[in-house]
This record gives sequence, C-alpha cells and structure tokens, in this order.
Amino acid sequence: METKNNKLLLVEDDINFGSVLKSYLELNDFTVDWVDDGKHAMPKFESTEYNLVLLDVMLPNIDGFSIANSIKSKNANIPFIFITAKTLHDDIVEGYKTGADDYITKPFDSEILLYKIRAILSRGTSRSNDENTMSFKIGDFIFDYKSRSLKHKSNNNSQTLSPKECELLQMLVIKRGEILPKVVALNTIWGDANYFTGRSMDVYIAKLRKLLSGDKSIKIVTQHGSGYRLIT
Repeated sequence: METKNNKLLLVEDDINFGSVLKSYLELNDFTVDWVDDGKHAMPKFESTEYNLVLLDVMLPNIDGFSIANSIKSKNANIPFIFITAKTLHDDIVEGYKTGADDYITKPFDSEILLYKIRAILSRGTSRSNDENTMSFKIGDFIFDYKSRSLKHKSNNNSQTLSPKECELLQMLVIKRGEILPKVVALNTIWGDANYFTGRSMDVYIAKLRKLLSGDKSIKIVTQHGSGYRLIT
C-alpha cells in the first residue's frame, strides 16, 4: 500500500536499533533518512522536506531536546516523536514542552510506533484545515474562534468566551479525540507550566465543561498525569 506523506527523518545513535527500525519502516512503505549523530540532524533536516521526525534524546554532540527546539524554530508545524530510554518524569515533561506529538520509551512495540506515525500523519491534513478555520462544529454547538463565541443550535443566544477559554477550546478541538498534553497547553497559553498555572488551567477546563453542558454527548475527559481529551 502506498503511503502519502511518507518521508521520515530518524535521528538515532544506536547502530543496531537504528538499522532495524529503518528497515522496518521502509518495509511498511515509508522513506527513511537516518543520521546517527546529533550534529548531522539539522543539516539533514534543512536539506530535505520531511513529514515527521523520530528523535532519540541521548545523542552524540547535540541532544534530542535541542534538536527538537531547532526543528520547531525552522518549521513549527512539523510533527515529531521522541523514542528514548529516558523514562524519568522530568524528561517526559521536557519532551512535551518542546512540542512533541508523542514520547515513547524503549523498549517498545514497533507495530504500535507504526500506528502512531500513521495516525499523526493522517490527521495532518485535517489539522491544517482546522487551524485555518475560524468556525468549528462541536456537537450541537458552533464555536467561532474569531469572535470568541459559542452558540447552541437550538437558540440564537451566543456566549462570549474569555481569551484563554477561546485558546484552550481551540486547542482541544484541533486535538479532538486525542490527548492535549497539559504542559503543551500551559506553555502555549500561559507561557509557563508550573503548579499555579496548572491550577488556573483546571479552572478554565471546568468553565468549558459548564459552557458545553448543553450537549451531553460532549465530554472533556481528564487523562491523569498527561492532559485532557475532547470527545464528541
């Protein structure tokens, strides 16, 4: 089966693991460029147009977090996944702070990684469309980002959202059905991810749940330890 948007960059210094993973992904219709040193990652990234990047964290010369930040400064929309042996909570949080779409710890099931890659790439087009759209349908509601309004289809009464409510709801809608990492939302909207901004975000989530309570099929689910998920 031919895979659209199939160009991947793999940054992994373990020669055996990198070779096996590259071969596995190529057997599943992906085109993979592989570099085994952090210093080669950005020159390679800038020389070719990629659809997704797979990054180890512990690399020679330049670590994966630094590479991720450099990649995002060049292309804020490129999705990337960390694949790493670093399992500490602070490392996982740091990974998501860089804007990672996922953080997978070794060892892992290659088939699961494959499905994660396909899921991220398949939502790319719809996500781009959502981000260029100012109006979203959420169950029985119409959410207009530009005017910061939320209107139920049964009446003409429109509720005006605060700027933070509006930004948070848009992020949830764009990630609809998937987890919106809390640290990503906090750094994007509040500019910092600490205890106090976290508590503030919890209050805004409660406000959004109340605003959307007119449609019982809409749920904002708390994923403990990771973030929130909008389900319709």
